[in-house]
Amino acid sequence: MHGDAAVSPGAKPHVSVIVPVMNERRTLARVLAEAFRVHPLAEVIVVCNGSADGSPAIARRSGARVIEWPQPLGHDVGRAIGAKAAAGDVLLFIDGDMDLPASVLKTFVSEVDSGADIALNHYSGPVRKRKVHGAVLAKHALNDLLGRPDLGGASLTAVPHAISRRALEMIGAELLAVPPVAHAAAIHHGLNVRLSAAVPVGRLNGKRRRKGHWRMLENLIVGDHLEAVGWWLQQQND
Repeated sequence: MHGDAAVSPGAKPHVSVIVPVMNERRTLARVLAEAFRVHPLAEVIVVCNGSADGSPAIARRSGARVIEWPQPLGHDVGRAIGAKAAAGDVLLFIDGDMDLPASVLKTFVSEVDSGADIALNHYSGPVRKRKVHGAVLAKHALNDLLGRPDLGGASLTAVPHAISRRALEMIGAELLAVPPVAHAAAIHHGLNVRLSAAVPVGRLNGKRRRKGHWRMLENLIVGDHLEAVGWWLQQQND
């Protein structure tokens, strides 16, 4: 257990690091070690869903709080569950297989501490290609619709990102299960949405994901963005 990094009993955490996990034993210990180093008052919440490889035990040994579900919850539902359980003033979202140093993760926390409600990964995806990935197009199109073309293809779909307690209360934890809808809600409520550090998740994902997984993931992300478009248009009509 990270005794010098974990929040002592009775102390209120400043940062809640939320880590959805499904069979991540290969990287999880390293990921959680860096998560605890993000802030002296950090709590780490691991949402284990459908893991059958010992990931929950690894998370508990690290000192993390573990919320365990026997079945897979879907791509982003773990974020919403972790957010609901979080006590921190800043919520930082990462993945259990995204092995990043604390120095990078701290950038997102610092952005919120300096006044941002949402600090996005400054990653827009590869656009200078003959055929641009559908998920990349969807992110750019949504930001154009929301009147925030300055955000490019940055989105709550991509981790790492951080949000303030105020943002969580205004958006609601449930919407985080569909990140593009939460993204649209943040803009709708006039929250301070900023770009933070650039983490090349496309390259990281290329190492992490099976080829057959990509088509399913593209369809999911595009569908979520269409749902966000529908949500936004509904707000304009109300």
